[in-house]
Amino acid sequence: MRVRAGFGRARFVAQPQRRPPMVLEPLLALIAVAALGWVAIERGYVEVPGFEVPDAASGYETVAHHFSLCSGSGGTCVIDGDTIRIEGQSVRIADIDTPEVRDYGCAEEKALGDRATLRMLELVNQGGFTMALWDHRDEDMYGRKLRVLERDGQSLGMMLVAEGLARPWGGARRSWCG
Repeated sequence: MRVRAGFGRARFVAQPQRRPPMVLEPLLALIAVAALGWVAIERGYVEVPGFEVPDAASGYETVAHHFSLCSGSGGTCVIDGDTIRIEGQSVRIADIDTPEVRDYGCAEEKALGDRATLRMLELVNQGGFTMALWDHRDEDMYGRKLRVLERDGQSLGMMLVAEGLARPWGGARRSWCG
């Protein structure tokens, strides 16, 4: 403060205070813009090529990998007609049951299981697909993710059912023999 004299009495005049550099306001504005951008992308108002927002609330995940037939553990591959592996994580295609290719009950089951496996390999390699939670369950008792694979709103598993290579999952395995 400075003292100013004038007309017989001293007056105190406040000095203007220096304002600290503006850091907080631009930072808050940047956070607000980023949050609004995220919401716009997440809700589909804006598309950013190559940017996928996982929809955790609905349990959807987009997959776009190249698959091979499994020959060991790990990798991204097709194990059999109703089980795939993505980057080492096993995924049980939960809406179908296909014949076994290991521990099969008869030669016919093995042959049909091999055909179902090759067909699933074709289907997953035809382009990206989504994986949706099955009946709000994440995993089975073996640690496999339970998912329904869909492309353009159509279940890849139900494609196998339509082709006679699988049947809809009924809650328990049934024999494919006789």
